[in-house]
Amino acid sequence: MAGYTVQKLTEVEDQAPNFGFDPEIYSIRMARNPLNCEHCGITLSHLSPNFRVPFGHTHNRQEEIYILVDGSARMKLDDDVVELEQWTAVRVPPETMRAIESGPEGARFIVVGAPNTGPGDGNVEQGWWND
Repeated sequence: MAGYTVQKLTEVEDQAPNFGFDPEIYSIRMARNPLNCEHCGITLSHLSPNFRVPFGHTHNRQEEIYILVDGSARMKLDDDVVELEQWTAVRVPPETMRAIESGPEGARFIVVGAPNTGPGDGNVEQGWWND
């Protein structure tokens, strides 16, 4: 038996509808389970142009690294707003509140989280970034 798993991220089920989002506006493809990850998680996320995720979130234990693959975006991290361009990576510790807003061409991210905490580690605050 092979000690590895191969998964095309664009073929992972989009979880956006389960969170009440139209996948044409915001897609969330969480590949932790399809890849059988033991110690981390990975997500492919796409935001349509000029879309701000309507909530901020923190984690209890998991830190995340957001990598902007395509497009442009801004991230609000606690009280700071950071401009992102292609191939920018941002590490966010668990306790930092975060949210993303895509630029005029949209944005595609890969997000890596560790440790693998499974469901229930996130804390969501609706309407957190509302300037």
